[in-house]
Amino acid sequence: MESVGWLAAVIVFGVVEALTVGLTSIWFALGALGALAASELGFNLWVQFGVFIVLSGVSMLLLRPLARKYLKPGYTATNADRLIGQTAVVTETVDDLAGTGAARVSGQIWSAKPARPELVIPAGSKVRVLSIQGVKVLVEPLEDAK
Repeated sequence: MESVGWLAAVIVFGVVEALTVGLTSIWFALGALGALAASELGFNLWVQFGVFIVLSGVSMLLLRPLARKYLKPGYTATNADRLIGQTAVVTETVDDLAGTGAARVSGQIWSAKPARPELVIPAGSKVRVLSIQGVKVLVEPLEDAK
C-alpha cells in the first residue's frame, strides 16, 4: 500500500516540476523514487521516510548547483542595454501625469518617463538614462544625477 503512495508522490512532484520548469520539486521526486524502492524492498515506513528526506536533501545539495550552472535561463543582453547611463536630450517634455515624453539617445528617439512621477522635464534638457522599462527609457535630469 505504501508503494502506491510513493508512486503517487513521484508523479505529483514530477507534474509540479513540469509545470514550474524551475527545478523546484525534482529533488522531492528523486526522494520519493528512493522511498518507493525502499518500500518495494520491504523496509518499514520510518526507513522509507528517512530515505525520502536524505535522498531529497542530498540530491538538492549536490545536484542543484550543477543544474543551476548548466541549465540556468540566461539573460541575453541587447543593444538597448548600452543606453543605460547614457546622456540623452529631451525632445518632448517628459511629464508622467500628462503621459508625454521623448528623448534622443544615441541618435534614436525613445519614449521617456521621469525617474520620479512628480518630475516634469522640459524639452531641450539633458537627462541620464537610468533604465529601460518596456519601450520607454526611465530618465532623470542631469543635474539630479548621482
